[in-house]
Order: sequence, then C-alpha cells, then structure tokens
Amino acid sequence: MAQLSDDCFAFGGELMPTAEALDLLAERTATVVSTERVALRQAAGRVLAEDIRADGDVPPHDNSAVDGYAVNFDDLEVHAATSLKVVGRATAGHPFDGTVGSGEAVRIFTGAEMVRGPDTVIMQEDCTQDGETVVISPGIKRGANVRSAGEDIKAGSVILEMNRRLRAQDVGLAASVGRGHLVVYKPLRVAVFSTGDELYDPDRDLPAGGIYDSNRYTLIALLEELGCSVNDLGILEDRFETIRDALDDAARHHDLIVTSGGMSVGEEDHVKAAVEALGSLHFWRLAIKPGRPIGLGQVGAVPFVGLPGNPVAVMVTFMRIARPMILRLGGCSEVTPNVFQVRADFAHKKKTGRREWVRARLVADGDGQPVATKFPRQGAGILSSMVEADGLVELPEDMKQLKAGTIVDFLPFSEVSR
Repeated sequence: MAQLSDDCFAFGGELMPTAEALDLLAERTATVVSTERVALRQAAGRVLAEDIRADGDVPPHDNSAVDGYAVNFDDLEVHAATSLKVVGRATAGHPFDGTVGSGEAVRIFTGAEMVRGPDTVIMQEDCTQDGETVVISPGIKRGANVRSAGEDIKAGSVILEMNRRLRAQDVGLAASVGRGHLVVYKPLRVAVFSTGDELYDPDRDLPAGGIYDSNRYTLIALLEELGCSVNDLGILEDRFETIRDALDDAARHHDLIVTSGGMSVGEEDHVKAAVEALGSLHFWRLAIKPGRPIGLGQVGAVPFVGLPGNPVAVMVTFMRIARPMILRLGGCSEVTPNVFQVRADFAHKKKTGRREWVRARLVADGDGQPVATKFPRQGAGILSSMVEADGLVELPEDMKQLKAGTIVDFLPFSEVSR
C-alpha cells in the first residue's frame, strides 16, 4: 500500500490536453487500500493483490477429447479397416487400470484419463463395435483426439497477474489450479455527497425551485460498478460549517471523497472553501467538451474529486478522467478502456485544441458494418442522451471539422461502466 504525497494533485497550468492529464494523474496516484484473503466465490470483481502461479499442469494428465476408443496407432492398418479387441473402458474420474497389449483397444469417454500404452483416440462415429471387437476405419492420424497434460496451463507458470480486476473467467482459471482463496485489495471506501438547497431525493414532492438530485445517484452507481464500497452522505445543507464538518468526518473513515458541482467562487458554493480549510484543492483546467475544470485535492490525506455539475459532464469526466485514477487508488493497473474504430454518418464542427466527446448510437449499414449516429441533442444537461446513446465518439484536439463518412474512435459505455 502506498501513501499519496501531501499535494499530489497540485496543478496551476493552462488548459491541459486529455492525454497529458491522464499521464500526470497516473504518475501521482497509487494504491491506498490494504489487502485481505477471500474465498474464491467472493473474488469476482475484486482486484488481485498477488500473482497466481500454477502448482501443477492443467489438465493434470493426458485425456480423451471425444467419446471413442483408445488405441495404439501402430496397430492400425493404413489403407484398410482394423479389428481390435475391446479389453475395458475408461470414463472421466474412473481410469482404466489394466494394460493394453498389441491388437487391443479400450472404450474411452470424453475427459477420461488416457490409458497407458495407447496414443490415439478414435471417435466412436468412425468405429463399429461388434461384441468385444471394434472395427476402425482407416485414415486416422497418430495422436488424434488426445489432449496433453499441461495443454492449458504448465506447472509453474503465472496464470493471473496481480493488479487485475477479476472476471468470471479469471475466477474459473484460479479454480482450475486448485486455488480456493485469493489475496485481493479491500474495496475502496468512497464517500459521496451533494450540496444545494434546491436538491431533493427522488420520491419526494418538489417545491417551487426544487430539482431532483440525479448526479449523486449516477456517481454512486458508477462507483459501485467499479467495486467500490460507497457511503452515501446525502444532500448537505449549503452552509460552510456543515460541509466542512462532513468532509472532516468522511476523511476519517474513507479512502476517497467524490462530489459534483458546488465548487465555484459564488457566495453559496462552500465546497471549495471547506476542502481548502481542511487540506488543498486544485482545479485542473482540461481542454475537453463536455466538462469544466475538475477539482482534485485532499481532505487531510484523503483524495478528493470534485466533478462538474451538469449531468452529462459529470458522467463523461468520471468515465474518462476520474475512473482510471479511482481504479489505481483501488489497486488496479488495467485502467485504459478499449476504443473501437467505426464510421461516423454525421458532420460536426469543433474548436481545435480541445478534445470532444459526442454521444452516439451504433447502427448497422447496408453491409452490416457499425456506423455511429449522433444523438440530436448534445447539451451538457441532457441526461437522456446518455441513456439513448451506446457510447461516445471521441474527436481529437487537432480536428476542426468532422466530415460524414470519416473513421472515428468510438468508446462504448460498456468499456467504462464496469
């Protein structure tokens, strides 16, 4: 476990390109959680804190890939059918314990350990059994339908490297080498709150001037998808003392504090002043759209992330800027989402020097190839656009005009919401 420096998020420069910001954040963030040993059934979605090495081969012995007959290839006729005596049977978990001589075969089933002596398995479809005799058609290759010991995993090899989030197939692979428990990082403990006297939780009647608080619920869902343990502090009263005290208490029991909005210099925006009273806060002015400066700082020694207030901006900046940083704090090294190239069916003007993300759906063209279609309303407050879209078309800083038919980078939401 590493400790962040007292002012690791200090930045006072001009507009920063996205790639530079991501590189700088990668340099300044490290794992802040300790480890624990958990049962394999509780390991999915957790971040591995140790390399997993195979103690033995997988499979542990040669075995049959099909139902059929285990034979010695040298007993087979090259151009004619071969008759062999069936002297036993082998099934998965119940190997044949006898010996196989010249001119003999053993009935064998998929997954059964190979019989000592035979080196080839003939599929039952290529054979005819008559009593204790099996007749085998010609044309079989030596070693056919035999899976070798260690074909999947060799003893001593590292099968899973530390700092990866465990998927279902990773858990299965660990089970295949006999690991019933794994050492993983503890979930990142995250406190989330909103501020604003105009905000109300769902299921309440709205008074005049009130709006429902969607950002907090969005952030909680995004964080929980990353495996974080989230504590919802609710909607805080717009008072400096209330926010300061809540931040101070949260820093004593959490690894990270995340909020959105409320950090301008207006007299009713107290988050910025409260964070600075307890630690430090720096606004990273990123050359992006949608999104405004992101507040990164520390409440005592605990990292603080203040995202923009507009619903779309909070989601986009979380997915592209905050998400990789949060994953690193929780011990994960695989933080870069996959981006895919598709054709755009729309034109779009943008400012140079700024990276933009355009909400889009994927549709199939006449050849069945994916094409990105722009959502018609791109305002930073149009949360429904994030529901209707499949992902984001990412336009680089040096682009000024996107022409219809251009190949673009497309980031599916599935790549940044798990």
